[in-house]
Amino acid sequence: RRTFAALVVTSLAFASAAAPAAAQDVLTKDSAAAVKTSFLGDLETLRGKFVGLANAFPQDKYTWRPMEGVRSVSEVLMLAAFEGYAFIPSSFGGKPADLGSREEAAKLRTLSDKAQVIDHLNKGFAHAKKELEALDPATLTGKRKIIGRDMTFADGVLGIGGDLHEHLGQLIAYARMNQIVPPWSK
Repeated sequence: RRTFAALVVTSLAFASAAAPAAAQDVLTKDSAAAVKTSFLGDLETLRGKFVGLANAFPQDKYTWRPMEGVRSVSEVLMLAAFEGYAFIPSSFGGKPADLGSREEAAKLRTLSDKAQVIDHLNKGFAHAKKELEALDPATLTGKRKIIGRDMTFADGVLGIGGDLHEHLGQLIAYARMNQIVPPWSK
């Protein structure tokens, strides 16, 4: 009988301790502000590394791809630019950049001119930064649909940041395959 009572008390203690965890599906305004600040810092680091690699690749390697069916160097770089132009801001309530019609935006994705690609990288990341900085942390406390899933701001930041880091790693592998040393590794 005592064992059962102890089990009930222990179970109730664990259940009550777990209840606040479920309530933490949302962030406080201060937590959202801290996550936003951290994400903005990470985006600046990513921008610097993407641009550094974009500068390190010679123009004749911008159309290089390790095999058929995968993105070329310029396509990976333009993907990163487009995440800044559209995906990052719109995921959190900001406005995507006006890149013209769908056809005009699709054409931008195929750019392979080094100077133009670098320009778009800088502009894409600058747009994401501007839109994120303009967001009130109070609007980032709940959940929102990102890629069709309900996510908190922190979940979205981790997912999108992770995706950008994955593409940076892809580009680093492309660089190494072409005997290019990332500038920060020299």
